[in-house]
Amino acid sequence: MILARKMEAKIGKLLDSVGSFFSGADEIPWCDADIVAGCEREVAEARKGSSEELKSDCIMRLSWALVHSRRPEDVQRGIAMLETSLDGTASPLQKREKMYLLAVGYYRSGDYSRSRQLVERCLEIAPEWRQARSLKKTIADRITKDGVIGIGIAATVVGVVAGGIAAAFARKN
Repeated sequence: MILARKMEAKIGKLLDSVGSFFSGADEIPWCDADIVAGCEREVAEARKGSSEELKSDCIMRLSWALVHSRRPEDVQRGIAMLETSLDGTASPLQKREKMYLLAVGYYRSGDYSRSRQLVERCLEIAPEWRQARSLKKTIADRITKDGVIGIGIAATVVGVVAGGIAAAFARKN
């Protein structure tokens, strides 16, 4: 009985793994348009005379919301904001946070190599940072998945071409 439960659990994990592989699911949260809009209002209010620290915090929240958005134009806007502000960041903690958000943005936009470079830089600053480690694994899984799909497409094309050549030879003979 115990062995059967263990076997069921292992099979369940395997099926979940295969299912998430083909569905493209990842652990990175998404952000809705209403949250982005709320962060934009917050930034606009903060610019009306709040402290620099509050403005900076509001801009970071907006950047987070943008790179986690489902809308590609929001993700691109978040990347641009973070790229612009990264060079002026003195605090190693803030630099790490911005690089991580940039890595998320590049992942969301499909630039996995740039995303991987940034997350590796984050891990140089904080090697045990769980979020960055998780993102690095997500990126690696996505690159693997895309490679497997690419190989499958290439094999299909080769099969179709070979089948066409074989059919042409069969007609001639």
